[in-house]
Amino acid sequence: MTSQLETRDRLTPGAASSALAEWHYSPSLEATDHVKIQPRYNLFIGGKFVEPHSKRWFETINPATEETLSEMAEADAEDVDRAVKEARRAYEKTWRKIAPSERAKYIYRIARLIQEKSRGLAVAETMNGGKPIKESRDVDIPLAAAHFFYYAGWADKLEYAFPNRTVSPVGVAGQIIPWNFPLLMAAWKLAPALAAGNTVVLKPAETTSITSLMLAEIIQEADLPPGVVNIITGAGATGAALVNHAGVDKIAFTGSTEVGKRIQRSLAGTHKKLTLELGGKAPNIVFEDAPIDQAVEGIINGIYFNQGHVCCAGSRLFLQESILEPVVRKLRERIGTLRVGNPLDKNTDVGAINSRAQLEKIQELVESGTEEGAEIFQSSCSVPDRGFWFRPTFFTGVAASSRIAQEEIFGPVLSVLTFRTPEEAIEKANNTPYGLSAGVWTEKGSRILKMAQKLRAGVIWANTYNKFDPASPFGGYKESGFGREGGLHGLSPYVVLT
Repeated sequence: MTSQLETRDRLTPGAASSALAEWHYSPSLEATDHVKIQPRYNLFIGGKFVEPHSKRWFETINPATEETLSEMAEADAEDVDRAVKEARRAYEKTWRKIAPSERAKYIYRIARLIQEKSRGLAVAETMNGGKPIKESRDVDIPLAAAHFFYYAGWADKLEYAFPNRTVSPVGVAGQIIPWNFPLLMAAWKLAPALAAGNTVVLKPAETTSITSLMLAEIIQEADLPPGVVNIITGAGATGAALVNHAGVDKIAFTGSTEVGKRIQRSLAGTHKKLTLELGGKAPNIVFEDAPIDQAVEGIINGIYFNQGHVCCAGSRLFLQESILEPVVRKLRERIGTLRVGNPLDKNTDVGAINSRAQLEKIQELVESGTEEGAEIFQSSCSVPDRGFWFRPTFFTGVAASSRIAQEEIFGPVLSVLTFRTPEEAIEKANNTPYGLSAGVWTEKGSRILKMAQKLRAGVIWANTYNKFDPASPFGGYKESGFGREGGLHGLSPYVVLT
């Protein structure tokens, strides 16, 4: 009897991809019985979980099943005020006075506890956010721990980070994070703030708050002094109350460009420091001399494995005209092998969309693409009956001015455009209000350096895509915001230099 593997080995690459698409994989579900998600979470203020002044809670769901996972406290202005006052008290009386080497020990302890609890955190992240378990398990949670480890190392070396300067913390930082990388975004913001000697009030996204509150439990276990980190949950009104609170010295926001602009206007003329990491519409540029198969995998990784949920997703693919046909053919074949379904299944490549509202936005933009004359290709895979799902999709024949080529889509949707010369590629890639990230695929090092100098993007990958390291700064230009997170640059927003 011929095995499936033997049959595959005798097929041509294209036929192999088609055959793989027809295979049926037995489910390989990650266990959930070890994960302790509380039926209700209160606010984390002053080192304790406390009921909200509002006496209101809201449901948070699993987007893959639409089942309720837990209830989150809805913080009102009174709760925000209480959290900020606790952060101020901890800053004045405790955290700023602790020796930097002692601060480093606390941050290191948090990193170790994240490692110890990584399996449960990964499952909770997948259940609440919808991304595949292999993304949460292999990328998000390890990177979150790595950021705490990295900044633990900087806590007692600030005088080396900023030589010949006197370094002091800013004070109380208000931090607002999005739904696409809940725990990792919390680590990006908390770790440098704590290392620099600040205290924090953190507000996670209302749809993905569970792992932030599991982090609060870790912070308790690490014996961090009460009030150094406070975590409040709620929607836009909660975030606005935090932004506008007079007791906050610095705001760090990651989210949509529209909300970032509102925050910038509200803080104009105040004493508060501000960093914004906003939207993106990243170009992924492939030259004819690029390693094509490697580039196709980079394209898939940049837009489909994360459902396009990363703000730096390579949602605009620029192909040199001579390689348009082979790359599009390989993309069709590769997309046909992607498995869409239960995010807890280790075989799953593309999980659930985070919310119904986000799914409707993706659908509306895709409809606009077909109305504007672009040609659509969509995976023929089946999707579950319940939950929020969108099949891997790409468009060809896309005009540079079309909505799908200009607006952030936050879904597994790719727009394919072409270019002839490097100069044309640069002009088209920069033709967007955003400037967060970009990718360049070519065998010529000199071309990579030239493109990197002329692309208006904060992060540029060469012959890879979506690779992160805590020592490397991340941030954008234009309507993608300002300021950097990660690396030595990530400390700057949280210090005052004299």
